[in-house]
Amino acid sequence: MSFVGSMKRSRKTAKQGGSRAEWDTRLANPVSISACVLVVLVTCSVAALMGIGGVQDTWVVTLQSAGCLVALYLLFAIKIAKQWEKAIVLRFGKFRRLAGPGLFWIIPIVDSVPSWIDHRVMVAPFNAERTLTKDTVPVNIDAVLFWVVWDAEKAALEVEDYKVAITWAAQTALRDIVGRMMLSDILVGREMIDEELQRIIDERTTPWRITVQSVEIRDIIIPEELEDAMSRQAQAERERQARVILGESEKQIAHSFLEAGKTYEDNPTALHLRAMNMLFEGLKERGAMIIVPSTAVDTMNLGGLAGLSALAENLLPRQTQTTSEDEQEADL
Repeated sequence: MSFVGSMKRSRKTAKQGGSRAEWDTRLANPVSISACVLVVLVTCSVAALMGIGGVQDTWVVTLQSAGCLVALYLLFAIKIAKQWEKAIVLRFGKFRRLAGPGLFWIIPIVDSVPSWIDHRVMVAPFNAERTLTKDTVPVNIDAVLFWVVWDAEKAALEVEDYKVAITWAAQTALRDIVGRMMLSDILVGREMIDEELQRIIDERTTPWRITVQSVEIRDIIIPEELEDAMSRQAQAERERQARVILGESEKQIAHSFLEAGKTYEDNPTALHLRAMNMLFEGLKERGAMIIVPSTAVDTMNLGGLAGLSALAENLLPRQTQTTSEDEQEADL
């Protein structure tokens, strides 16, 4: 778990480092760089012409200095905000205005742009690792938060880092909800947890003028031992339901046979037709069939005949043996 945590912290640090690098690139942009180079070229060209025309060196140096100052001013004064961004402009550390989107100007040294607020829908993954439920079962839950900034001024001035604050607020809210619910309720009540999380997080972020649009739980991981036990329990429950359904089916079949027997008892013709139909179906499927009536044993006395045959088979070897012994004694 410590390795996983360190990996997540390193990814988070890399992400923050990337945002700082992006902020550093906002100091200059292609438009300001082009304007700066153009002013420098024009200044150098004019200074060269003044030197050829015999103008005093003092004026040439003055012109070059003024041109460098104008080029530096244009380099740091021209800013560009993207269509989905707002720039926070501070003058001597005090909030001055919101700038953008598009091209805008600031006064270097006097004004600064510490924050660029993104007004698009943002996605923030968060999780709760080994959080105990109400019935003391450790679970790992991964979720995704969708939120949007609708007031850049409040989001930049009311909280130090609103992105980190939203992530921590979502994680603590998720841990609090998991600790108040049973494991079974968590597994079957994802939609309820999503709605509760959205309500709690939105209450915390509303003062920052940030709205939580939705929260979605991606995965719920429980211990393997508990997962195996729940699987066996579900299998046993399925088998029990199957046996109950089979018993109910047997009851229904028995009732159907009982009703059919009553019908055939009162109507021998129907029973005869049914027997003929069964005979026809059997002959049609197999082509040949031997039919033995159920009263054949009593009518034909097959049981007595079978017994006499078996007795005869047993007595015949004995009689043969006795005859052979008598013959041998007579010879002697």
